Amino acid sequence: MKLLIIGGTRFLGRHLVTSAVARGHQVTLFNRGTHPAEDLPSVEAIQGDRHTDLARLHGRRWDAVIDTCGMLPRSVRASAEALSHSVERYIFISTQNVYADVSTPGVTETAPLTTLTDAQLDEAYAIDRSGEPSYGKLYGGLKALCEQAAEEVMPNGVLIIRPGLIVGPYDYTDRFTYWPARIARGGEVLAPGNPDQFVQFIDVRELAEWTIRMAERNETGVYNANRLPETLTMKEVLDECQAVSQSNASFTWASEEFLLQNEVTAWTEMPLWLPYEAAPHLKGFMFVNCDKAIRAGLAIRPLKDTISATLAWYQTTHTEKLKAGLDPDKEQAVLRKLREDPGTSR
Repeated sequence: MKLLIIGGTRFLGRHLVTSAVARGHQVTLFNRGTHPAEDLPSVEAIQGDRHTDLARLHGRRWDAVIDTCGMLPRSVRASAEALSHSVERYIFISTQNVYADVSTPGVTETAPLTTLTDAQLDEAYAIDRSGEPSYGKLYGGLKALCEQAAEEVMPNGVLIIRPGLIVGPYDYTDRFTYWPARIARGGEVLAPGNPDQFVQFIDVRELAEWTIRMAERNETGVYNANRLPETLTMKEVLDECQAVSQSNASFTWASEEFLLQNEVTAWTEMPLWLPYEAAPHLKGFMFVNCDKAIRAGLAIRPLKDTISATLAWYQTTHTEKLKAGLDPDKEQAVLRKLREDPGTSR
């Protein structure tokens, strides 16, 4: 199979390349070349910007294109139009953030999507022109519009994959990496909220492998891609991190109220943690229904495997300061306050 991957050198993209090559497929990358990855398998690369250089793809044919980085609907539409006669399938990597309401568990692929006003869309394009495209609350609505643009150009020829939090080696956000890395350091670790609160995420490698298999089968439609809900707790994640690293880490659990009072930010400073009492509109975010993807062959690997691979990458390759997680000094300050008021711990 001939595959074109838009992007292909960061996180999910690089794992897609690795999986596709391992399964014997011919891969072409189209990207700006701003994130070189010398350790990737040798594949053809076409350098160009998807906003200005789509003509560089003309005259070529592929079985499918995987769009890993489409964010603005007009750029996805332009890409789909440029490739509509060159590919059989347009595979768009979206997000479960597209859903308008995740206040209750069990959201399926048919749930209503977030919408944006014309003013909000203009705001997104202005952000993009500024060169610092951090779209914030517009993110889910933009992805929903990108899905719509691809479908309009290639009706019945689009596969839309909506992952939740993607974790594993080469995650440049560090939203999961913090836990294996922090717990490997050992000592007293501040842990968030209720130990039995369920969490939901997907290993980047299983997402990549499944996406390639879906491309091989020429699948279309919409799929949530995540592990099954209510199968993994925060405590189980942290305990497994400790077991993998064999560190002397111990966990001090702080209540949601205490963490918020001490300005500990959910999700970024405390990855995987959502304060449901303070943010009831997110109560279903970690409970998205993924039955359709599981029936289509999405296989979830053991948690130990995800943690081991993430920690090994962090210890051997990760060279920058973690972008997520609690600053060590702030963690110690919060732990001291917690000891002064032990009634706020669990």
